[in-house]
Amino acid sequence: MIKELKAFLFKGNVLDLAVAVIFGAAFGAIITSLVEDIITPLLLNPVLKAAGAERIAELTWNGVAYGSFLSAVLNFLVVGTILFFVVKAATKFMPKQDEVVEEVVLSNEEVLLTEIRDLLARK
Repeated sequence: MIKELKAFLFKGNVLDLAVAVIFGAAFGAIITSLVEDIITPLLLNPVLKAAGAERIAELTWNGVAYGSFLSAVLNFLVVGTILFFVVKAATKFMPKQDEVVEEVVLSNEEVLLTEIRDLLARK
């Protein structure tokens, strides 16, 4: 049962899927931060100034919360680095893929000779 679990967990496609989900979540944070903290304030900054609203985010410049965006980018880089080392270590435990053996096509004469050889070996 443990061998089956190990074979399932360390299959290439399962590990690839796990890495993709984690990278997707980290990259999603970057995109969310880009839209919410940079693009939206740039578009809404004139409206906020006209309404007399104050900037709320700590690290801002002209309404752009670049601190949150840099934090998301840094988080993505850290997660990517850690995943690189996890995948590198996990590949050591993955079963080696057998080399692809080319199928040899035998001629009719070779098939007959093989059958004769097998019959002689049985007698």
